[in-house]
Amino acid sequence: MKTTLWTVDDLTNLSTSYPHITQAAAKLKDNEVVAFPTETVYGLGANAFSDEAVRKIFEAKGRPSDNPLIVHIASQEQLDEFVEHIPEYAIALISHFWPGPLTLVLKKKGEQLSDLVTAGLDTVGVRMPAHPIALALLKEANVPVAAPSANRSGKPSPTQASHVYHDLHGRISGIIDGGSTGVGVESTVIDCTTKIPTILRPGGVTKEQMEEIVGEVHVDRALVEEGHAPKSPGMKYTHYAPNAPVIIVDGSHRFIQQQIDQYEKEGKKVGVLTTEEAENDYRATKVISCGNRSNLQTVAAKLYDVLRQFDQEDVDLIVSESFPQVGVGTAIMNRLLKAAGNQVILEK
Repeated sequence: MKTTLWTVDDLTNLSTSYPHITQAAAKLKDNEVVAFPTETVYGLGANAFSDEAVRKIFEAKGRPSDNPLIVHIASQEQLDEFVEHIPEYAIALISHFWPGPLTLVLKKKGEQLSDLVTAGLDTVGVRMPAHPIALALLKEANVPVAAPSANRSGKPSPTQASHVYHDLHGRISGIIDGGSTGVGVESTVIDCTTKIPTILRPGGVTKEQMEEIVGEVHVDRALVEEGHAPKSPGMKYTHYAPNAPVIIVDGSHRFIQQQIDQYEKEGKKVGVLTTEEAENDYRATKVISCGNRSNLQTVAAKLYDVLRQFDQEDVDLIVSESFPQVGVGTAIMNRLLKAAGNQVILEK
């Protein structure tokens, strides 16, 4: 399959009539799959009403079909097509955080959505992305678009079109290159079918931000306790993993260096994932900074890109610093723990 690459350089004067947008939207209308940038990561989109189209997402990604997908829309009015009931607190969240990196899980209405989108569940995750290309594409296609991250299943999510091309070239119809994404980690997923909203996946909107708007917000037990099956799209299987194994080391720089030294004595080439403040503190085969510890938004924005950078380096193992689990740090650690298979070494 030939994969068309459309480059959009000017985001300030974008409309649905922009040639690349109309061409990509035509592919979606023809039940093909197209990758496009959102404010979080690149998504792999298909017509959410079509079994044929949605099946192509799973085939391209190599994603298990029992893993539900998030539906992307361009207007709140589209919710009426396939959502049964929106609680008052959900309306408040929508008014404050849409367009933006927040996915609401709501009760599904009718039979229009492909069952492949919801994995047969009676609920659906929906969001409105805050990216001009995504919104223009969704408006032109004029259908809700199912779109997981545009990567091979299990690999780090793509924050640049080159990541998508590397993973999916020849497997999808097209890629809209809109440059690097902003937030860097996926949307927060929150269950709005319960009396009190429950975070199923931490992401670009934090628990603290939502509690300022709607009061108490719960966290899914699967995020904090072992032995509970996750309910969120994209969280059921191992994710975000580069080629080399990842181990999180939670401790002082001295303790982390001791672990590095031990691995190197065993003959391993070690990569280190750290921040600007500490990148000169470590001796290893390769040290890469993923942002500034004093501003965790910068870490979130670069995390997946750095994990992919290590795939280009000759390392046998990646040692990662840990991060405080507050604000967006919760999402960062969630993704790192998934990448590491929950392997953590804690300084005592």
